[in-house]
Amino acid sequence: MNITKVKKAAYKLQRSIPGRAGICLLMTGFCLSISAQHLTQNIRGTVTDKASGIPIAYATIQLEDAPDRGAITDSIGNFVLKGISLGRHNVKATFIGYEPSLIREVLVSSAKEVFLEIAMTENAQELNEVVVRPQVNKEQALNKMALTGARMFSVEEASRYAGGMDDPARLASSFAGISSGVSHNGISIHGNAPHLLQWRLEDIEIPNPNHYADIATLGGGILSSLSNHVLGNSDFFTGAFPAEYGNAVSGVFDMKLRNGNNRKVENTIQAGILGIDVASEGPLSKKHNSSYIVNYRYSATGLLAHLNMVDLGGAFDYQDLNFKFNFPTRRLGTFSIWGTSLIDKYGSDLEKDISKWEYLGDGSDSKTDQYMAAGGISHRYFIGENGLLKTTIATTYFKSTASIDMFDTDLNSTPYLDMSRENTNLVFTTSYNHKFSARFTNKTGASFTQMFYDMKMNLAPFVATPLDVISMGDGSTSLFSAYTSNSIDIGNNFTLNLGLNTQVLTLNKHWTLEPRIGMKWQATAKTSFALAYGLHSRMEKMDVYYTQTPQTGDKLVNKDLDFTKANHFMLTFDYKISDDMLLKIEPYFQTLFDVPVRADDSYSVLNREDFYVEDALVNKGKGRNIGVDVTLEKYLSRGYYYMFTGSLFDSRYCGGDKVWHNTKFNRHYILNLLGGKEWMMGHNKQNILSVNAKLTLQGGDRYSPIDEAATMEHPDKEVQYDETKAYSRQFSPIFLTNFSVSYKINKKKCTHEFAVKLLNATNYKEYGGHEYNIKTGKIEVNRFAMSLPNIYYKVEF
Repeated sequence: MNITKVKKAAYKLQRSIPGRAGICLLMTGFCLSISAQHLTQNIRGTVTDKASGIPIAYATIQLEDAPDRGAITDSIGNFVLKGISLGRHNVKATFIGYEPSLIREVLVSSAKEVFLEIAMTENAQELNEVVVRPQVNKEQALNKMALTGARMFSVEEASRYAGGMDDPARLASSFAGISSGVSHNGISIHGNAPHLLQWRLEDIEIPNPNHYADIATLGGGILSSLSNHVLGNSDFFTGAFPAEYGNAVSGVFDMKLRNGNNRKVENTIQAGILGIDVASEGPLSKKHNSSYIVNYRYSATGLLAHLNMVDLGGAFDYQDLNFKFNFPTRRLGTFSIWGTSLIDKYGSDLEKDISKWEYLGDGSDSKTDQYMAAGGISHRYFIGENGLLKTTIATTYFKSTASIDMFDTDLNSTPYLDMSRENTNLVFTTSYNHKFSARFTNKTGASFTQMFYDMKMNLAPFVATPLDVISMGDGSTSLFSAYTSNSIDIGNNFTLNLGLNTQVLTLNKHWTLEPRIGMKWQATAKTSFALAYGLHSRMEKMDVYYTQTPQTGDKLVNKDLDFTKANHFMLTFDYKISDDMLLKIEPYFQTLFDVPVRADDSYSVLNREDFYVEDALVNKGKGRNIGVDVTLEKYLSRGYYYMFTGSLFDSRYCGGDKVWHNTKFNRHYILNLLGGKEWMMGHNKQNILSVNAKLTLQGGDRYSPIDEAATMEHPDKEVQYDETKAYSRQFSPIFLTNFSVSYKINKKKCTHEFAVKLLNATNYKEYGGHEYNIKTGKIEVNRFAMSLPNIYYKVEF
């Protein structure tokens, strides 16, 4: 069944995004006095051993541009650099027996102290052979076991890069191998569908953390619910990821929440077109170094609609909450309580003037409510001098209700869609990381997830016909996984990582055993090669296992589905052109098998975008992705930066028809050019003007040819496609532009920022399927232009 009518509600929702309101909420009255005083701020942080996580005492911390400004870490690895001038600085950490570590272009402002987490790598070489070139934080993932296909995600970059929109998912589209969306932030890696990515927070897999998740595209949403005010630096994986990551096929977004300032209270208020943000952090007890950080956001349009200040033709109403409480102890380790949650509500207004109806979907009335939450208690405990035990007990929750009523010309309604899904997971995960020597580290862990579910999903085959049950079930099942991963330095320049992951789904007793291996050769001080292989797998969403069809009654036709599996091969070549420029080339090859498909046609979950499945599936599908990613990056220095990423690839799949087709996401190429410039301005050069831009050129959207005869015979004139030639056609290339301009004013103990950020500045019209025009009697291409603006004012104090 074509789902144009279902998607119509999604695009209605997208078009109601706050740009229509044209309203910017500006907050004034904070810190308005002008001061000629030369302002300074503190840089604080902690230094740890990267392999074990153990704090490093008595390490030396210096500013590269002011070597006389230094500090020494205390007995638990903490340091403070006091009275640092505002602007950008490079912070360097050194310690005997360790490779120097360099944190580049740390932004110091007047309102908030800067907190850095510096991880250092012990040098296993002989002293007379020590390489003195420091490790730059941007050149490597946070996870020591990742040798290829990994990128450290910086929150500061998410705020700065054009097109990032303070959204980690949209920032990822700047990385090589990732295709850009306009109306959604779904992450398609190397031609894979967005739903094959795993979202992870604080070592736990969480439900899709995006507002209006899975509506425009499965696996994505419109805007992230995770605020950059509380996120810390994280890892993003595009292939052949380490053994600790299971239940993912295309990639992993491994996100962390940062700890709040444990010395003083710091606050942020931001108001703009997209919403109102309030964040606060500070000490709970200075004596025990405990802290809190919390952020709450409410959509501006939702607030205005509740106040009856604006009519949006349907309420676009969302809010989210993120928090973390950190409790270090002297003998019992460190405890943290963390959480994230969102609430989304949308209701469309029926156009009652039927003379304005052009498409069948215009005579619909829809409503969507979604709730997501994840939270837990985490514990870190150091065992001896080289062991770290991490344990987390968490729960995740997702609930979605959706309904669509269709109206005839007499405005009589019949239900077309009525769905309710509720999933609650209880999760226990633990890992033990032990550094046996400078050359050998092992990390072993296990995770147990008890999944509770309750779903009832109904869909009418045609307008004005009774609803059919397409998925129904309630109960619980379990997913168990375990892994071990080893990092071994062989000689002075060669690293070998070996790992194994296994997982079992008790619902149908399917299980996997997945080897992982990675090798890295540091050929010279500037050049390295890395090669990795991994077998990866992912289960389906729970409602897929409980699919029912009208032909089979209440029989669960998909309950015995196996995991979708993939072999990943990736090679990485790194060349350090200069101290602030890196060239990275990554060829890759991915084969997928045991992919759920329909038995006799071209349908495959590798192209799945919809939030439901209504057909019986079998694990007989295949897939193949091959390509090369290229990144040329000049880090921010001397006030400017730029990055070029290019991807050439081919993404194919084989369905139940045993014919190889293009995948829906096979764009063939993606080119990104982004950059920016900062100027220090104002009295004492303490204010910052920042201008950033991003240009994207990528292959056009793919679609299947229209079967006009079948469309005209359909009772609803719902567009039918020739699935024997699935995704064989492609629209013209897509050119996207994004830009941002911000001005930051530093005052004593507070900072103001005014910013304008615009996504899709050229107003590109995204493909939204084909639709039958009831006025003209013709099948038309549906395109939606969505420029997502955010004009905001932010004050930190």
